[in-house]
Amino acid sequence: MKKYALSILLFFISIILLAQSKEEKVDELLSAYTKANNFNGVALVSEHGKILLNKGYGYKNVETQESNNEQTIFQIGSITKQFTATIILKLVEEGKLSTDDKLSKYFPDFPNGNEITIYNLLTHTSGIFNYTNDGEFMKSEAVKPTTESKIIALFKDKKLDFTPNSKYSYSNSGYMLLGYIIQKVTGKSYENVVREYIFKPLQMTHSGFDFVHLNDLNKATGYFKIEGKNSIPSTLVDSSVSFSAGAIYTTASDLYKWHNGLLNNKIVNRNSIERAFTPYKNKYGFGWNIDSLNGKRVVMHGGGIFGFNANFARIEQDDIVVVLLNNMGNAKLSNITTDIFAILYEKPYTIPTAKKEVKVSEAILKKYSGTYEVVHQF
Repeated sequence: MKKYALSILLFFISIILLAQSKEEKVDELLSAYTKANNFNGVALVSEHGKILLNKGYGYKNVETQESNNEQTIFQIGSITKQFTATIILKLVEEGKLSTDDKLSKYFPDFPNGNEITIYNLLTHTSGIFNYTNDGEFMKSEAVKPTTESKIIALFKDKKLDFTPNSKYSYSNSGYMLLGYIIQKVTGKSYENVVREYIFKPLQMTHSGFDFVHLNDLNKATGYFKIEGKNSIPSTLVDSSVSFSAGAIYTTASDLYKWHNGLLNNKIVNRNSIERAFTPYKNKYGFGWNIDSLNGKRVVMHGGGIFGFNANFARIEQDDIVVVLLNNMGNAKLSNITTDIFAILYEKPYTIPTAKKEVKVSEAILKKYSGTYEVVHQF
């Protein structure tokens, strides 16, 4: 009789689980990641043109106990690069530059400028030293306003990491140069060009660049660590330091508008978009990582900056977009994205469990005492 009752119970549990909608499954997943201290932000998930979920998790501000919500504004770090690349492609369409242009055309005295093209800057194949690998600069100067000449001086005279176009190595320096080139070609600030070509046409009204001086009640506080009263608020990178490589702030809803703008060719034509989505070395295109899932193309990019990280992933074939914005700098958003895709395509996934505190003896802890350096990327 007991075995029969147990079978009935398991049957009904399976029925309940099967009856869960995709929205409920995603919400359950994100709630579990939040409880495990691996997510604190806003998630937007859409499939076939329908938003399944647009919801906040955790705190916008730990001290005031304000919760994240649909309107919360986050920094998105290197997701900025796809906006920069799209502007370059728009200028190509307008005949104002070419991806074959040499860097020397815009910076005549740049070492090896005749060997490096705009294409190399877009695809991280220039060999130019990545200035965010300069630990001392990132530790002491990243929070201060800077200038084009000071940024370029960080990498201009360093030996190339490799012969241009021969290898891939992620370089924020290349995308800073693209922003400076945009300014030279248009005669306008990089920020104003992005607003004119992208933000305004798509009505991305909650997006901008100077997060440090943003005065908005929806602005999230960034954290190096969130652990109740032991939470550590982050310092903020000045927008002149991250610039065209990582300065944009936005909301999940605005990034959904960006997704639709790309999907419907509202900013650049489909040929330009396909160029951006064509993988070169290391599966990188123009501001996008390119992969596949179930035989369908996935285009995505993550972003990390002091106190924030984000992930933006799209499968155009099924009009799917996953936006994850986090105001805690150490979350594993790629893992969450993978789990959400599994839910959308009805594949297996695992609900995370909360971490349990483990006591370690003082003797063991002393073995790991010392000074550690963290190298920051966008």
